[in-house]
Order: sequence, then structure tokens, then C-alpha cells
Amino acid sequence: MFIPLLVLSVVVGGAYIYRQIVVKGKQCTSNAELHGKTVIVTGSNTGIGKTTAIDLAKRGARVILACRSRQRGEAALADVKRESGSNQVVFMQLDLGNLKSVRSFAENYLRSEPRLDILINNAGIYMQGRTEDGFGMMFGINHLGHFLLTNLVLDRLKECQPSRVINVSSVAHNFGKIDFECLTKHRALGLGKSFVADLRVYSDSKLCNVLFTHELAKRLQGTKVTCYSLHPGAINSELARNASSLVHILLKPITAFFFKNTVQGCQTTLHCAVQEGIEPLSGRYFSNCAVKEVYSKAKDDAAAKKLWEISEGMCGLA
Repeated sequence: MFIPLLVLSVVVGGAYIYRQIVVKGKQCTSNAELHGKTVIVTGSNTGIGKTTAIDLAKRGARVILACRSRQRGEAALADVKRESGSNQVVFMQLDLGNLKSVRSFAENYLRSEPRLDILINNAGIYMQGRTEDGFGMMFGINHLGHFLLTNLVLDRLKECQPSRVINVSSVAHNFGKIDFECLTKHRALGLGKSFVADLRVYSDSKLCNVLFTHELAKRLQGTKVTCYSLHPGAINSELARNASSLVHILLKPITAFFFKNTVQGCQTTLHCAVQEGIEPLSGRYFSNCAVKEVYSKAKDDAAAKKLWEISEGMCGLA
């Protein structure tokens, strides 16, 4: 009887420590105020994007909620205004899976907003399929749409420097590998339709985020625009809302205990957006509000340059 109780105590104690240290994680400690600053947060109608927007609005920033769904975006607009107590929050429609929409958003933004101080590329999707332009869904939304958006507003960021670009990636990038032959031939990171194939393509798209940040930092040398990629933690949010009902059933007890809530999950994004003194770390990858080393494939100069050039061609920027 004693040994089972001892084992149970160890398991419960270990789970509690894991939840307190890993799940809750560190908090952004910066008290920076953002009065007079403007921030774009993509995918900010839900999850950590919405919570990030609320925090930045509380700091005094003018926050642009860049979301695909007008209905969900306008509902989020009311929530963010109410919870932040700020009226400096605006909804602008943006469909990252439609490059024409990305261009239209950028054009409208640059015409109507004189500043851009922080761009947070937060939106993400975990779903196979094709975008409006025929790209693999996770490649098109998680990487390509943000790649185009960033390039279209980059001059405004330079005009308002010091400024920042934050790309929300994932620890899943460690399991990613970019198949450039598949990408150029099929305009997708992978073609499988199984659960494992979906996870692999998602991981590939998150590796794209890290490589994009790595190359962007190199191209921004000599300016005061800095960029960072990050892992927000495992979040109990709507990222997998398009996954099968079986996946939801299997994940529910796990996410309830072992995943961060959205307030905990947005802390590293906030750290990269507002923490003072991290400018020398431009191009680096962050997790739990601290810079982390990445595997060589995530800082491969040749792969990052190749991804940039292919992305330019696909977006019509080349």
C-alpha cells in the first residue's frame, strides 16, 4: 500500500511542479507604455492574438485588429475596447490566405494610418487544404501571407524606427523540414492528408517562420527595425478548431491541465514586442520570455535565403 501511495504522490507532485513552472511560465516584466505607437496584430479576434491586443491597448497603443472574418473581428473589437478601456482599437479585414486581400489591407493601412511601430504576425492555422491562390493552406497562411504583409509595410516600419516585427512560431519548428522541391512543384510544404502528415506540414510552416525571421534580420542590418520569432507555449486556444472531432476529444483533458491559457500564452509575444534592450538579439528565437538557441536547420543561411527568394516569386515581389 505504501509504494503505490508514494508513486501517486510523486506523480501528483511532478504534475503540480510542471504546471507551476512550465505551463504558467514567465511573465513579461516590462512596464513600457505605448502612447503614440501603432501596432498591427494579425489573427487578433481570438486566442493569444486577442489577449495580446488587449494588453497592448492597455499600454496606450493604437491597435489594429487584422482578421479575416468581419463578424468575428467586430465582435473582438468590442471585447478589446471593453477589456482594455481604450477606444484606440480598430478592426481592418485581412485574409492571409488571399494575396489580393493582403495587398488591399496594406494599401488601406498605409493610406489611413501614419505610423507602424510594431507588427505582430500572430495568425496561424492547423488545417490542410488550399488558399484562394492555390497554395497549401498552412504554408499560405502561416508563412506566405505574413511574408507579403511584412514586406508591404516595411517602409512604414523604417519610417517609424525603432520598430519591431514579431513572428509567432512554435517549438514544432524543431520537427520541420522544408522540401523545396515539393514547394516549387506543388506550391505546398507537403501533400499527405493523415494526422501525422498534417502535423508535419504544420511543423514545416513554423520552421518557415523562424527562417523568415533569420533572413529578415540580415536584410534589416543598418536600420533600427528589429525582428524576433517565438514559441508561445502550448496554448489552450482555437488553433486546432478545424481538426477532427476525435482529435478534440483526445486533446481536451490534456489541454485543460497541461496547456497555457491565453494570458500565459501571450507573455513571450509581449516580451518581444515591448521589452527594452533586446535589439541586439534581432533575428533570434524566444521561448518563455528568453532567447533560446535553435538547431542549425533553423538558422541555415542558404535555406533562409532560398525560402525568401521563392516566397518573393510566389508573391510577385521579385
